[in-house]
Amino acid sequence: MIRCHCGAVSFRAVLPKPLAVDVCHCSECQRQSSSAFGISAVFPVEGMLPFAEDLQPHVGMWTRKTDSGRTLECYFCKTCGVRLIHRGLLPDGSSSQTLTVKGGCMENLSLDGARHIYTRSARVPVPEGSCSRPPDQY
Repeated sequence: MIRCHCGAVSFRAVLPKPLAVDVCHCSECQRQSSSAFGISAVFPVEGMLPFAEDLQPHVGMWTRKTDSGRTLECYFCKTCGVRLIHRGLLPDGSSSQTLTVKGGCMENLSLDGARHIYTRSARVPVPEGSCSRPPDQY
C-alpha cells in the first residue's frame, strides 16, 4: 500500500514488489526529504498513472528540470504535502517507462538489495559495493 501522511491519498502499486529500490544521495533528494538521502521504489508507469479519478482532486503536481535537462514531474498530496511519486519526462516530452514512489509512503518496503545512487554528495557512509549508475528516469 502507498499512502501519504494524512491518508487523503492511498492506493496499491501495480506490482507486489518494486523493480528496484534506490537510495539517492543527490542534493535534490536531500532537500526534498529533509534528510541525508531519499529512498525511491521503481515501478512501471503503466498502471500507476494517471491516478484514479477519485484521487485526482487530492493530488497536486509540479515540475522541475533535472541536471540532465529532462523534466521531472513531482506528485504530492494537496492536504499534507507529502511527495508521493516522481516521473521523468524524456527530452521529447514523452514519459519514461518507469516512475519512482517515495519510500516513506510504502508499507513494508524492503531495503535488501537497494542501490545507492548519486553518491558524490553523500552525507553518510555508503556501504561498499552498493553503488550503481544513476537510473535513466532522472
